[in-house]
Amino acid sequence: MAAVRRIAKVWKSEPTIEGAGVHLKRAFGFHELPQLDPFLLLDDFHNSEPRNFLPGFPWHPHRGIETITYLLEGQVDHADSLGNSGVIAPGDVQWMTAGGGIIHQEMPRPSPSGGNWGFQLWANLPRSHKLMDPRYRGLTRNDIPEATLDEGVKAKIICGAVGGVRGPVTDVVTDPEYLDVTVPAGASFNHAIKNGHTAFAYVVEGKGYFDPQRDPFAYQAIPPRWLEMTRDCQFGPETLVLYERQGEQIIVAAEHNPVRFLLVSGRPIGEPVAWYGPIVMNTQEELRQAFEDYQRGTFIKRGLKQTNA
Repeated sequence: MAAVRRIAKVWKSEPTIEGAGVHLKRAFGFHELPQLDPFLLLDDFHNSEPRNFLPGFPWHPHRGIETITYLLEGQVDHADSLGNSGVIAPGDVQWMTAGGGIIHQEMPRPSPSGGNWGFQLWANLPRSHKLMDPRYRGLTRNDIPEATLDEGVKAKIICGAVGGVRGPVTDVVTDPEYLDVTVPAGASFNHAIKNGHTAFAYVVEGKGYFDPQRDPFAYQAIPPRWLEMTRDCQFGPETLVLYERQGEQIIVAAEHNPVRFLLVSGRPIGEPVAWYGPIVMNTQEELRQAFEDYQRGTFIKRGLKQTNA
């Protein structure tokens, strides 16, 4: 029988402001390096006040990483420095590989009810692929398959496979998996995962148990709260659950309430990280070179390969 992953750490996302004034929740970022290698950052932009997201993310560069935007509500207008443009709608994904360099903008727009909600995940690239040709995949909600499992469990598969159904993104060097899973009350989700891969869950809605132990003191809770004398082993919205790297199976159970979560995994890179703003390289010298390229107008050296699934 496959060994079941145990929870290593749990923490809540933190409010922050990014771009030109976008209010969001950061699930993890620079301060969590390298615990989630190969992943660098996860932002949850969930807002019902247009003034808190309409400023958006005007023109800015990226190099050395991939940015994955997954939208639930509203829309995001995007454009890049080579003239490509489009709209990310609810259920859509933009998987952009910055590689050697791209300059783009992302401008959120409200839904009819005035809200905007989605997630942006940053995935690192290994040294061998830091300067690869940039590209992006524009995936609509119809491109993303959904697997229906026992007990009514459903999984939307952006990358990876569930129940024999494979997602549309396949040729990524860190072998990632990106799922949007909904578990009804009284049901459980059992999922095979590669031993040694980093894996985390981010709770979107509801509440659930993320390993079978159900021991609130078997994992590290961050930050430790000195007046908190009770701890729960069920986790609700805006909670990041980081798993240990040993084990080939993840089990998530919902009891009295359904739970919806993102499940992400990938092969760790294990290389040095030099990171400033939207650029992530291996050394400070490479970081300096990237900013010099940007200031000199030589940042983009390759053509953008666009793939619309």
